[in-house]
Amino acid sequence: MRSERDTDGITNAGERDSADGSLPLVSLRHVNLGYDSAPVVQDVSLAIYPGSLIGLAGPNGSGKTTLFRAVLGLLPILGGSLSRSCSLSNFGYVPQSAALDPYFPLSASEVVEMGAYGRVRSYQFLPLKEKQRIGEVLDQVGLRQLAARAFFSLSGGQKQRMLIARALMVNPKIMILDEPLSGVDEESRRSIADLLHKLTREKGLAVFFSSHDLEMVQRVADSIVRIDKGRIWLEERKARLQP
Repeated sequence: MRSERDTDGITNAGERDSADGSLPLVSLRHVNLGYDSAPVVQDVSLAIYPGSLIGLAGPNGSGKTTLFRAVLGLLPILGGSLSRSCSLSNFGYVPQSAALDPYFPLSASEVVEMGAYGRVRSYQFLPLKEKQRIGEVLDQVGLRQLAARAFFSLSGGQKQRMLIARALMVNPKIMILDEPLSGVDEESRRSIADLLHKLTREKGLAVFFSSHDLEMVQRVADSIVRIDKGRIWLEERKARLQP
């Protein structure tokens, strides 16, 4: 991931990265983001590379979700350029909360199964290989033993990891996670943070997550992007804090 405070820095960083043969999965240059032609965040320039673990830190209402919506192709940009080197079908998204009816009796595995719906036709029985994939992603998040449990009976941290498993069902190259460390206990935060590191180190996924808690982002991320009052910038890293 690259993000610089000035145009020269952005250009130079891009030249260095192209020289070593790597291509960004997502690249934004001087992008303005907002709604109804009213900008919320301006002059966003950053790139997201395979294997990167990027934390987006900013207060509530600063534009974190707006940026994610643009990266995911859900919000048109107001200016600048945004390019992707992979299909949007290679993006896994974990929302801040599940848009599911708590009164509908879904099991945890059925929620995870939803991640395969883009590959399965309507009213088609789930193929065996997709059922096997459910077991694999549940193993990745360490929750296979809870597959049959009602989703809404799980703890906050368990629900969050199940939603990560659902996103992994997409077979993504990049994961976008909106506040994955919020509303969970400290043990769950450590488990989720360890999982994000594992996905980048062992699977080579790019992970881009947000939080309003700067200290938490500093504990987890390899690179930190700050967003506030319509501005976005890269925070210089010191030695990583211990979780």
